[in-house]
Amino acid sequence: MIRKYPQLEVDLSILRSNARQVITRCQQQGIRVCGVVKGVDGLPEVARTMRLCGAEELGTSRLEQVERCRAAGVGGPWLLIRIPGLSELPDVVRLCETSLQSERVTLDALEEECVLQGKTHRVIVMADLGDLREGFWDKDEMVDVCVHVEQELPHVELAGIGVNLTCYGSTKPTPEKMQALLAIAARIEARIGRKLEIISGGATSSYTLVHWGTMPAGINHLRIGENILLGKDLQVGWGIQDMDYLRMDGFTLRAEVVEVREKPTYPIGELAIDAFGRKPVYVDRGIRRRAILALGRADVGDLESLIPREAGQTVIGGSSDHCIVDVEDCTRRLEVGDIVEFSLCYSHLLYATSRSDITIQFVN
Repeated sequence: MIRKYPQLEVDLSILRSNARQVITRCQQQGIRVCGVVKGVDGLPEVARTMRLCGAEELGTSRLEQVERCRAAGVGGPWLLIRIPGLSELPDVVRLCETSLQSERVTLDALEEECVLQGKTHRVIVMADLGDLREGFWDKDEMVDVCVHVEQELPHVELAGIGVNLTCYGSTKPTPEKMQALLAIAARIEARIGRKLEIISGGATSSYTLVHWGTMPAGINHLRIGENILLGKDLQVGWGIQDMDYLRMDGFTLRAEVVEVREKPTYPIGELAIDAFGRKPVYVDRGIRRRAILALGRADVGDLESLIPREAGQTVIGGSSDHCIVDVEDCTRRLEVGDIVEFSLCYSHLLYATSRSDITIQFVN
């Protein structure tokens, strides 16, 4: 079955522009960029674009995406940016040159798997500097584990160390956080007698320090996805006004209108919970014209944060397969069969690109 809508349009020319802007600015400060493609379900076309624009390696959190990209001719080096489970190690060694790591038991098992496959594998050992996701909290333990990798695991190469910030604990990257990471690196280097190749300062949120020119010297690697794909987290979420060299319209979601009617804005009858176990709050605005689209939470997650491209349209809610849009103030009189366009946030992109029933169209 060939389905035309919902449709996700990917403008590769905009992604190229964003990638070159981000990568060039990082390179000017001695920072290599790992282009992260997990936000688009590892689309090979996007991965290839990042590489062509100067990303020295590609990263994702899902091994299936690496396999799909390699099958499409998008080679490495690949960095696995989610710390792997023990059950994943055979595929980690088979598919990725490097992985993030934070457990000694996993590193020891990784050595055994490398021996079985006759390969070596590079690791970036993660420090937790307050965001409280992955990484060593006890920095003495972290230093000891890094020395263990260097001296006792001949098939596992200690490429460097890294940190993640903002993603869970919303902890801001700061020069002080980066200096703390560099101090850990110095301790490790003193113990192993050589310089670490990679000091990875985080993801899109850490790009703020590049933009402001406050990234400490010595941080030489960032893992950037959203800032290339959408550019919204920092411009909209953080309110950074002078980052308008990044475009935010690289992705367009289109959905088809399947019903248009004037209806009350407050449900009629005794209210309970909706299909997702929530108790929504409704505002009685009288009778208004609204359109239902063949699009739902199963496709994009949160509907209410979708951004209609056309003035006078407001998403008021929906369910797993329906999106309800208030169109009372829309100058175009929508009818069944018409198409409504949306801009996306990162979470929408995660959902939409992983749905097999959303048509993806690329433009150059």
